[in-house]
Amino acid sequence: MDLFDYMKEQTLENESPLASRLRPATLEEVVGQEHIIGKDKLLYRAIKADKISSVIFYGPPGTGKTTLAKVIANTTSAKFTQLNATTAGKKDMEEVVQQAKNTLGMYQQRTILFVDEIHRFNKTQQDYLLPFVEDGTLILIGATTENPYFEVNGALISRSIIFELKPLEKADISKLIDRAVTDTEKGLGSYHAVITDEAKDFLADIAGGDARAALNAIELGVLTTQRSEDGLIHIDLNTASECIQKRVVRYDKTGDQHYDTISAFIKSMRGSDPDAAVYYLAKMLYAGEDIKFIARRIMICASEDVGNADPMALTVAVSASQAVERIGMPEAQIILSQAVLYVACAPKSNSACNAIFAAMGSVKNKKASVPVHLQDAHYKGSAKLGHGVGYQYAHDYPNHYAHQQYLPDEIRDAVFYEPGDLGYEVKIKEHLKRIKE
Repeated sequence: MDLFDYMKEQTLENESPLASRLRPATLEEVVGQEHIIGKDKLLYRAIKADKISSVIFYGPPGTGKTTLAKVIANTTSAKFTQLNATTAGKKDMEEVVQQAKNTLGMYQQRTILFVDEIHRFNKTQQDYLLPFVEDGTLILIGATTENPYFEVNGALISRSIIFELKPLEKADISKLIDRAVTDTEKGLGSYHAVITDEAKDFLADIAGGDARAALNAIELGVLTTQRSEDGLIHIDLNTASECIQKRVVRYDKTGDQHYDTISAFIKSMRGSDPDAAVYYLAKMLYAGEDIKFIARRIMICASEDVGNADPMALTVAVSASQAVERIGMPEAQIILSQAVLYVACAPKSNSACNAIFAAMGSVKNKKASVPVHLQDAHYKGSAKLGHGVGYQYAHDYPNHYAHQQYLPDEIRDAVFYEPGDLGYEVKIKEHLKRIKE
């Protein structure tokens, strides 16, 4: 590195955001994630012994994925190189591989390749890395906010150890805030700022486990707040709330958090917990989820999980779906709330769901023919074939019910629909029993 490059690097380091400057250089400086880097844990031992193998760090933003990669870079004897999957192309990957081969051949030194946002690589790009990971040319460290079992090729997964990083605890965020305010080398200590316990507690809570969000708020507060007469910069609750105006919601409409939230939403409605259901509705709306998507899920739940126990649930859900398309936000949130609460509070039955699945299974696995007396008789010559002969018109009989066979001979005794014991299905069960008696 020449003098110009050194000065450029120093300038970038000094002017980089606080969250980047404060990033730990050693394992001892890392805050949180004790479940994977505690002193008795595999990752801690591997880093300390410089025996790291291919790994994938998976977790929400601001939990330390890049930090751990940088710690490894600072402790390993291997050559460390980095790519960002959002900008790297095939040529960049080829250059890294060629350099890794040269380094291994000339110096017997292995290369660690850190790929940030590895889920952004397409299948072809991920496949390109596979043989070089397999033969030891590269040690891969991938970082992703998405579930790697969905977004990373199975072959790479099988050759890597997955470490899931959790959102940082409130106490961890609080510790980082203290470090940011007092550290004179990498933090904001030279600004002589002080933060009230109330403000620190607020930021640690509202950051939602995202260290970067809290540190960005602290930096903004210190850099934009005037000094008081005592010569100090005071960060109080009002200043803190202005600097992080909206809670960071870990929710990506195309990613893992999306599926986790919608799953919890549906299961809460199915589980008859209106409070949880409306909470997850609020989380999706807050994060900007498509209201039409939400409405579709409510309609499905109304039929799949409520069904005929309360037939009005589907009517309410469909009406809500039509209404939100016509009205839009913000009023649509009220309509969606009404539909969600109705479905969550309704008596539950999955008998309609079970019935169609059982019937589909029968259609798939058993060959069966429509009974002759039910076949179409509305054409000349049908009687000669026996079609429709013997059919009993239900409305000509008591209770508008004629006791005759409707299922094919092959499955004449099959039962697909079994009404539940809640809500309107109790009446359905009683009615079926009554007319058949």
